[in-house]
Amino acid sequence: MIERDLTLADGRTLHVYDTGEPGDGRTAVVWHHGSPNIGAPPRPLFAAADRLGLRWLSYDRPSYGGSTPRPGRDIAAAAADVEALVDAADVGSFALVGHSGGASHALASAALLPDRALGVLSIAPMAPLQQWQADGLDYWAGMIPSGVDSLQAAAQGAAAKEAYEASGADYDPGFTAADMDTFRSDWAWLDEVVGPGTANGPGGLIADDLAYVGDWGFDVADIRCPVLVLTGGQDRIAPAAHGGWIADRAPQGEQQHHPEDGHLSVLRHAEAALELLAGRIR
Repeated sequence: MIERDLTLADGRTLHVYDTGEPGDGRTAVVWHHGSPNIGAPPRPLFAAADRLGLRWLSYDRPSYGGSTPRPGRDIAAAAADVEALVDAADVGSFALVGHSGGASHALASAALLPDRALGVLSIAPMAPLQQWQADGLDYWAGMIPSGVDSLQAAAQGAAAKEAYEASGADYDPGFTAADMDTFRSDWAWLDEVVGPGTANGPGGLIADDLAYVGDWGFDVADIRCPVLVLTGGQDRIAPAAHGGWIADRAPQGEQQHHPEDGHLSVLRHAEAALELLAGRIR
């Protein structure tokens, strides 16, 4: 895997990852990391990607890892960074995969780069708060109390969110026994991307949370490519109803629901879902 820094048109640095090389004929898949992680692509899926003829591209979102901040970024801003990433890699069309907070950023690229996005795998996603409110749904139903507190602070604005993070408030992810078993599988890899994701302080997490509860800058209903959504029935970070809403709203949306899984353990179905996505985009 190659890591390097891209200098963008606005002067920012984007730290990127690539498991391919110039002239690589494999289908590119752009990985979108969760919060707070760095953007290294998912090593537990490397063998499957090799078997399926897929090449991983990814990047640290602004304020994470080696990428510089982008003040005021919304979810839609991810599309421009993805475009810079794939252009630098000499890639035309591509698929997208995102887990947790990365799932919404993957959807943004699909909506805003419609002539290049082939399909999306959205794993344990959150839905846009503002559209849920407009639809009369309860965004917070089934979410862990610490998650509600954290996102509601973000909904009050940057100053409130910064104060919340500075307060030392505990965050209990509500992981299930199945989630904890994930750390005894290949997905123990997650431990390797969480620590570096917090090394720069809370700036990346704060920017992400502000973006999640703000105007996303696009509508899931505008995504023209296939959207496969994986949800876990025991997920209390991103309750399954969020993923169901996305699957229902996307014109080519499909939800694969696993009642026994939580926010992390649902990743054990990612390889089969990646195989399904690969079949849909060829």
